Amino acid sequence: MDDVTIVQLFWDRSEKAIEAVSKKYGRYCHAIAKNILGNPEDAEECVNDTYLATWNSIPPKRPSILPPFLGRITRNLALNLFNKNHAEKRGGGNLPLVLDELSEVIAGSESADSELYRKELLSVVNDFLSSLPAEKRKIFVCRYWYSDSVKDIAGRMNMTENNVSVSLNRMRNQLRTKLLEGGLIS
Repeated sequence: MDDVTIVQLFWDRSEKAIEAVSKKYGRYCHAIAKNILGNPEDAEECVNDTYLATWNSIPPKRPSILPPFLGRITRNLALNLFNKNHAEKRGGGNLPLVLDELSEVIAGSESADSELYRKELLSVVNDFLSSLPAEKRKIFVCRYWYSDSVKDIAGRMNMTENNVSVSLNRMRNQLRTKLLEGGLIS
């Protein structure tokens, strides 16, 4: 079933929409949630919450591209659940490692809480990503958006884990340089 049909099922409030989205994108959503949460049961709960949130979002929204729409919902729900679990001294997954890696790049900013800083940071990161070759951009996004492990990225990209790690390190250093040049970090 194509995405336009699935969105129309949601729009028509057909319960077949949940079944269709689960069949087509269940593994995708589960992978995102599991990468962040590190726990299959929590990931399953998050994916079910994704279906409910999607049901509540369509309508009024009518996403033109369904996978990023579902991925964003799943990621946000997983991050919220991770924060809840982490506060309760539970958790796992790749998120702590990913956050540690990125903290090297953006740590030390004095105005990190301001909306202006956030917008400027977003602009620099978007410019940085658009300047990368497609393969490098995919590696960066897989690691820092989807929280994929280095091992998973290496397998998907037909690279060694060392090559992925080196690429990520170089990209973080390049991003750090861009942020320094833009005065966003010191």
